[in-house]
Amino acid sequence: MSLQEAPQSPTANRPGELLTRLAFAYGASAVAAVALVIYGYMTDNLGVVALGGLAVVLVLAVAPVSFMSVSSATPGGLDAQTMDALLGEMRAIRGSVDQLREFQALSDDARRVLNRARERELLIRAIKEDITAEDWDAAVILCEELAERFGYREDAEKYRQRVEQVRSATRDRNVAESIASLDGLIVQRRWDHAINHAASIQRLYPDSTRVAGLLQRVENARERYKTDLERRFLHAAQGEGVDEAMALLKELDAYLSEDDAEPYRELARGIIGKARENLGASFKLAVRDKRWRDAARIGERIINEFPNTRMAEEVRSLIDSLRERAGSVVS
Repeated sequence: MSLQEAPQSPTANRPGELLTRLAFAYGASAVAAVALVIYGYMTDNLGVVALGGLAVVLVLAVAPVSFMSVSSATPGGLDAQTMDALLGEMRAIRGSVDQLREFQALSDDARRVLNRARERELLIRAIKEDITAEDWDAAVILCEELAERFGYREDAEKYRQRVEQVRSATRDRNVAESIASLDGLIVQRRWDHAINHAASIQRLYPDSTRVAGLLQRVENARERYKTDLERRFLHAAQGEGVDEAMALLKELDAYLSEDDAEPYRELARGIIGKARENLGASFKLAVRDKRWRDAARIGERIINEFPNTRMAEEVRSLIDSLRERAGSVVS
């Protein structure tokens, strides 16, 4: 019998049947792979999910090539090389399906043993990400998972210590920055904001030894500044610095209670009287010398600082004309 007359295999003469077998094999493989992915998600097993996903990718990548090879075959049959390639692909798919089935048949503990190295890497990566994100509690929980569930106690202890070190360093840095911000408020004499900020720092970092006494720190600074104000006021009042004493008296008023202010009442009345007299004299001189802008400016001070005095009533009757004259001088 010649080579041309040699009978060909039944499979080679029926590409449609081969396509059917391929479709069945790839379909079964795809179903098994998808089932594995679903199972992995349901059991929260990342290793199973990864394996199922790899199987899905394999099926999707190889199946089109196989179908195109069969579809492009000549009507007379498939050549030996194409047949060997297709049979090899089918054997590989069958082997993958068998492996997937065997893996699904394993218990959770057995799967955990097979995937423990991969899951260890994923856990360690997650711990590092939590450390970077400063999510300390989540990182500690993952360290406990690494030790108790997978038995990597040395790794778990190493990363637990790392979490504590980074958390401590970060906390110290944050505390230092917060205290520096508090000192800025103290320098600006924003006492209410400083007290609120000190209380907030103590709530945020209760375990830090540096936050103890921050409220007292603000109170002490406020008391020192009050004492300094009193000293400067008394010094100005004893001299001729009436304007300085008046300015200090206004600032000091915010720091004194009724009892604290009692010793200063007589002195304050004298300072206020001198300031009023000085302003009145300056106003009269400015009007007499026709310095309308100065007269209007001093008159406004008299109205604002001594609104209930007779002198203020007299100034109010003149202030409009003074402003008008001051405006004409400017123009």
